[in-house]
Amino acid sequence: MVHEVLGQCPACGEALEVTRLQCPSCRTAVEGRFTLDRFARLNSEQLAFLEAFLRARGVIKDVEEALGISYPTVRGRLDELLRTLDLGDDRERERRRVILADLSDGKISSEEAMTMLAGLKG
Repeated sequence: MVHEVLGQCPACGEALEVTRLQCPSCRTAVEGRFTLDRFARLNSEQLAFLEAFLRARGVIKDVEEALGISYPTVRGRLDELLRTLDLGDDRERERRRVILADLSDGKISSEEAMTMLAGLKG
Protein backbone atom coordinates (compact mmCIF):
# COMPACT_ATOMS: atom_id res chain seq x y z
CA MET A 1 0.00 0.00 0.00
CA VAL A 2 1.35 3.45 -0.95
CA HIS A 3 0.79 6.37 1.43
CA GLU A 4 1.08 10.12 0.92
CA VAL A 5 4.33 11.70 2.06
CA LEU A 6 3.92 13.63 5.28
CA GLY A 7 5.54 17.04 5.27
CA GLN A 8 5.38 17.62 9.01
CA CYS A 9 6.19 15.39 11.95
CA PRO A 10 2.96 14.12 13.51
CA ALA A 11 4.56 14.34 16.97
CA CYS A 12 6.15 17.80 17.05
CA GLY A 13 5.08 19.53 13.81
CA GLU A 14 8.60 20.15 12.50
CA ALA A 15 9.38 19.68 8.81
CA LEU A 16 10.34 16.12 7.89
CA GLU A 17 13.23 15.24 5.62
CA VAL A 18 13.35 12.41 3.12
CA THR A 19 16.28 10.02 3.48
CA ARG A 20 15.57 7.42 0.79
CA LEU A 21 14.04 7.51 -2.69
CA GLN A 22 13.27 4.34 -4.62
CA CYS A 23 12.04 3.60 -8.13
CA PRO A 24 8.88 1.47 -7.98
CA SER A 25 9.76 -0.22 -11.26
CA CYS A 26 13.42 -1.27 -11.06
CA ARG A 27 13.86 -0.75 -7.28
CA THR A 28 16.92 1.48 -7.73
CA ALA A 29 17.32 3.49 -4.53
CA VAL A 30 19.06 6.72 -3.66
CA GLU A 31 19.85 7.52 -0.05
CA GLY A 32 20.82 10.83 1.48
CA ARG A 33 19.14 13.90 2.94
CA PHE A 34 16.49 15.48 0.73
CA THR A 35 14.21 18.38 1.56
CA LEU A 36 10.55 18.42 0.67
CA ASP A 37 9.19 21.33 -1.33
CA ARG A 38 7.26 24.10 0.39
CA PHE A 39 3.90 22.59 -0.59
CA ALA A 40 4.67 19.50 1.50
CA ARG A 41 4.40 21.80 4.55
CA LEU A 42 0.67 22.22 3.96
CA ASN A 43 -1.80 20.19 5.99
CA SER A 44 -4.84 18.59 4.37
CA GLU A 45 -7.12 21.55 5.19
CA GLN A 46 -4.66 23.99 3.62
CA LEU A 47 -4.34 21.81 0.52
CA ALA A 48 -8.13 21.66 0.15
CA PHE A 49 -8.31 25.45 0.48
CA LEU A 50 -5.52 25.91 -2.08
CA GLU A 51 -7.31 23.62 -4.51
CA ALA A 52 -10.58 25.54 -4.09
CA PHE A 53 -8.73 28.84 -4.49
CA LEU A 54 -7.07 27.67 -7.71
CA ARG A 55 -10.31 26.24 -9.11
CA ALA A 56 -11.91 29.63 -8.43
CA ARG A 57 -8.92 31.29 -10.15
CA GLY A 58 -8.42 33.43 -7.07
CA VAL A 59 -11.91 34.92 -7.11
CA ILE A 60 -12.64 35.16 -3.39
CA LYS A 61 -16.42 35.28 -3.86
CA ASP A 62 -16.25 31.94 -5.70
CA VAL A 63 -14.07 30.47 -2.93
CA GLU A 64 -16.65 31.64 -0.36
CA GLU A 65 -19.40 29.86 -2.27
CA ALA A 66 -17.40 26.69 -2.95
CA LEU A 67 -16.38 26.23 0.68
CA GLY A 68 -19.40 27.83 2.34
CA ILE A 69 -17.27 30.25 4.36
CA SER A 70 -17.26 34.00 4.85
CA TYR A 71 -14.98 36.59 3.24
CA PRO A 72 -12.97 37.12 6.48
CA THR A 73 -12.49 33.36 6.79
CA VAL A 74 -11.23 33.12 3.20
CA ARG A 75 -8.79 35.99 3.84
CA GLY A 76 -7.63 34.40 7.09
CA ARG A 77 -7.02 31.03 5.43
CA LEU A 78 -5.23 32.69 2.54
CA ASP A 79 -2.98 34.62 4.95
CA GLU A 80 -2.24 31.38 6.84
CA LEU A 81 -1.44 29.63 3.57
CA LEU A 82 0.94 32.40 2.53
CA ARG A 83 2.70 32.30 5.92
CA THR A 84 3.09 28.51 5.76
CA LEU A 85 4.59 28.80 2.27
CA ASP A 86 6.88 31.67 3.36
CA LEU A 87 5.18 33.98 0.88
CA GLY A 88 4.09 36.54 3.46
CA ASP A 89 4.08 40.27 3.13
CA ASP A 90 7.63 41.65 2.71
CA ARG A 91 6.58 44.88 4.43
CA GLU A 92 5.50 42.92 7.48
CA ARG A 93 8.79 41.01 7.52
CA GLU A 94 10.70 44.28 7.28
CA ARG A 95 8.64 45.82 10.10
CA ARG A 96 9.36 42.77 12.26
CA ARG A 97 13.08 43.10 11.49
CA VAL A 98 13.06 46.79 12.47
CA ILE A 99 11.26 46.05 15.75
CA LEU A 100 13.78 43.36 16.64
CA ALA A 101 16.69 45.60 15.68
CA ASP A 102 15.28 48.40 17.87
CA LEU A 103 14.95 45.94 20.74
CA SER A 104 18.51 44.71 20.22
CA ASP A 105 19.82 48.30 20.14
CA GLY A 106 17.96 49.15 23.36
CA LYS A 107 15.71 51.71 21.64
CA ILE A 108 12.57 49.95 22.89
CA SER A 109 11.79 47.68 25.84
CA SER A 110 10.93 44.01 25.52
CA GLU A 111 7.35 44.84 26.53
CA GLU A 112 7.10 47.44 23.74
CA ALA A 113 8.56 44.98 21.25
CA MET A 114 6.11 42.26 22.28
CA THR A 115 3.18 44.66 21.91
CA MET A 116 4.38 45.81 18.50
CA LEU A 117 5.04 42.26 17.28
CA ALA A 118 1.63 41.12 18.50
CA GLY A 119 0.08 43.88 16.37
CA LEU A 120 1.55 42.43 13.19
CA LYS A 121 -0.62 40.06 11.12
CA GLY A 122 1.73 37.08 10.95
